[in-house]
Amino acid sequence: MCGRYAASRGPEELAEVFGVERWEPEEVLAPDWNVAPTKEVHVVLDRPLKDAPSPRPVRQLRVLKWGLVPSWAQNPDGAARMINARSETIAEKPSFRRPFAQRRCIIPADGYYEWVTAHDERQLEVEGKKKRTRKQPYFVLPSDGSVFAMAGIYEFWRDRTLPDEHPLAWWATCSVITAEAETGPLGVAPAEGPRSLADIHPRMPLMLTPDRWDAWLDPARTDPDELQALLAPPPGGLMRAYPVSTAASNVRNNGPELLEELEGPEEGTLF
Repeated sequence: MCGRYAASRGPEELAEVFGVERWEPEEVLAPDWNVAPTKEVHVVLDRPLKDAPSPRPVRQLRVLKWGLVPSWAQNPDGAARMINARSETIAEKPSFRRPFAQRRCIIPADGYYEWVTAHDERQLEVEGKKKRTRKQPYFVLPSDGSVFAMAGIYEFWRDRTLPDEHPLAWWATCSVITAEAETGPLGVAPAEGPRSLADIHPRMPLMLTPDRWDAWLDPARTDPDELQALLAPPPGGLMRAYPVSTAASNVRNNGPELLEELEGPEEGTLF
């Protein structure tokens, strides 16, 4: 799954990396090293500009809320539960199938956090001898330090309780697409601990390599077979993972120090 990630790169860098043609200065977000569900996030999408003379899609950097609200929802209360969409069922689920067919985006990140429970503590939890285990957070990112392009979908929702001219009448929301975690060896593994992404968690955000960006973002691409092909996992061995401070577990903590690599898991959280 993807329940927390880091996004510290600014709009200028993201525009250069993804070939963005349009972004609004008033929509710029500050660097965020602990992005949590329902926060506003940067996304890259191809969409015609409103009131533009040409209907051609324009690559834009937009600010959306993380947690998809289906267009048909009566209210946005379930957004926090819709932060992820499983690649295996995205084309079938009523909440996701239309945005998957028509509104795909890239959600740029430095990488994402995932938590591992130590084997001994996990056993105590299973035996009912411990109610809350201490989990070791790991940060997962491309091993070459490039932007982690997470596959996403987005949707628009109209709040019918507000008049048309109200600035919050329309919500733009998104979800991260997840896939089965890689079972092969990490490109760079920690000195001790997990040797693959599957050792950390059975799910991971679907990573889009640069050769797939244009096809993924193209709104004219709607053929179901072609879209399914775009959900294929990337080549293995492109990722690395390392332990970080348990401070990352608290959403109130936010700063570059959260990404500092530890020499090994913190005491009491051994893998």
